Amino acid sequence: MEERNRRILIQYTLLLLACCFVSQLYASSDVKFYESFDKAFDGRWIVSEKEDYNGVWKHAKSEGHDDHGLLVSEKARKYAIVKELDDVVDLKDGTVVLQYEVRFQEGLECGGAYLKYLRPQEAGWIPKEFNNESPYTIMFGPDKCGATDKVHFILKHKNPKSGEYIEHHLKFPPSVPSDKLTHVYTAVLRPDNALLILIDGEEKKKANFLSNDDFEPPLVPVKTIPDPDDKKPEDWDERAKIPDPDAKKPDDWDEDAPMEIEDEEAEKPEGWLDDEPEEIDDPEATKPEDWVDEEDGEWEAPKIDNPKCEEAPGCGEWKRPMKSNPAYKGKWHAPLIDNPNYKGIWKPRDIPNPNYFELDRPNFEPIAAIGIEIWTMQDGILFDNVLITSDEKVANSYRNTAWKTKFDVEKEKQKAEEAAISGGLNGFQKMVFDLLYKVAEIPFLGERKSKVLDFLEKAEKQPNLIVGAVISIIIVIFTVLLKLTFGGKKQLPATATGKAKKSDGAEASSSNSQGATEEKKEKNEDAAAAARRKTRRED
Repeated sequence: MEERNRRILIQYTLLLLACCFVSQLYASSDVKFYESFDKAFDGRWIVSEKEDYNGVWKHAKSEGHDDHGLLVSEKARKYAIVKELDDVVDLKDGTVVLQYEVRFQEGLECGGAYLKYLRPQEAGWIPKEFNNESPYTIMFGPDKCGATDKVHFILKHKNPKSGEYIEHHLKFPPSVPSDKLTHVYTAVLRPDNALLILIDGEEKKKANFLSNDDFEPPLVPVKTIPDPDDKKPEDWDERAKIPDPDAKKPDDWDEDAPMEIEDEEAEKPEGWLDDEPEEIDDPEATKPEDWVDEEDGEWEAPKIDNPKCEEAPGCGEWKRPMKSNPAYKGKWHAPLIDNPNYKGIWKPRDIPNPNYFELDRPNFEPIAAIGIEIWTMQDGILFDNVLITSDEKVANSYRNTAWKTKFDVEKEKQKAEEAAISGGLNGFQKMVFDLLYKVAEIPFLGERKSKVLDFLEKAEKQPNLIVGAVISIIIVIFTVLLKLTFGGKKQLPATATGKAKKSDGAEASSSNSQGATEEKKEKNEDAAAAARRKTRRED
């Protein structure tokens, strides 16, 4: 009995192994290409020998993992490398999934990390001369620099009428994740003309290759186009309104009358101090000890508001205020009337588009190679686990086994680092304080800069003060702007607009002395601020 049970167990085991083998054989047939970079890429991937592409590729480990990838090792370089496929991949039959991982280990400020799926070499290219002109079928992957922040999907499609290959860009593509984690990008091309873009297995964009709303320009051209040979007739009048030719300027219309005149009824307020200047030398100011006349010029006391003017309605020469001129009418223009010869806005007539064609399914060119051709300001970009498969489940399986474990480890490490930054500041709080430190560098803050920086350093140690810090900085900037705009001077009544004018020489002299003093003071403050910033970065 025991012998019989043992034979049954062996039979079931062999059957199970056979099923697993068949399953793996079937699954492997769905994989058109896979590159894990577990082994060095030399001899398998070909580095472009074109002169412009001097970036050095390296076979390196992903930071914090034993897993290897293809690394962009230098900043501000052009890179180009290509891998020929053993078998050409036909995109016309069934589902095709394009998938790969990329990690921006130093973050991404300006650079691309997209792949190009290239046409056969008969299209006019060779691996050693791979460059940005090499003909591709699909370009897919992240790109971020300046205003650009998107995951490209570009299809190069041949117009059967003109024979021209046209780039069709996916409209409103998803944005690039802004972190230093490994992300997996997936493009699914289905036989019903659907396109799915996934990031980390999550659908971010769904489109249809034949929809006019999803690609720019659309794959299917418009049926009619404006006639390029059509010309606007010389007598075509596009003016909807014209000046009335019969209108005449009224006899009492004075175009020379000014917009404002002096208010003859205004009287100088009682107690106006005609002989008192608006500003006087500060009697409490003293010449700085480190002031050198030969280097800094002749020292003059800074100006302050004349205290006598505070109690009086005004100081200096009084002048009558201006008021609106009731006789002012401005330049006369004839009124507009409907144009009897108006024909509307001219446009050329439409003619049949000679390049128009109809399509049931895109005429995809086959894929014979995979290339990476980028110009990046960033280093530390790591490519890994490049996959082409005809089964979405296989792509999902690769994500779960090759990517998910790495991502989870990196995510936990990121959370721990964020919790440790700046005494417990979270990511958002750190971002806000970084912004506030940049705001504190605005030049016109002047002597308030050091106070603002001191306050920020205290607030950074108490993250609960972040809202108060933002409000305080806004108040300081608003106050400074008000003083710069209005000069902090006392506003006079409408009837007392006259002000004593300082002579140009006195004003220039005062400005020179004050400017030199402020310049020295600002230099000291800038040096102190720089020291604080350096300490903060080191922390």
